Amino acid sequence: MLKPLLTAGLLLVATASSALAQVPASQVRAANLARMEAERLNGGLSNYFTASCMHRSGGGDCLVEDSANGYLFNFLGGAPGWEVNQKPATVQTKILIDPEGNRVKQVIYNGAPQ
Repeated sequence: MLKPLLTAGLLLVATASSALAQVPASQVRAANLARMEAERLNGGLSNYFTASCMHRSGGGDCLVEDSANGYLFNFLGGAPGWEVNQKPATVQTKILIDPEGNRVKQVIYNGAPQ
């Protein structure tokens, strides 16, 4: 009885590890940089918080394009707690990060949700 449980547990760990390994380190860096730049542009964490997708590894669904030009993120934000409290977003940010995930190439948009 213990052997099947142990095997299932190892399979679960291996599956979780391979899922995490699929996000390149450059994409993780890019998402972190995009999130921090949006926080800076919008007055810091005491005033602004990004959508939950920006807190997933690599930016989750907020990553809209991954190309030789870089990582393009498009996400909403608002006052701290806006998403949890089901309030509307007050800011939309569209930002391009270089392919290595080290530099903001362009803030395409940062304003009212479109």
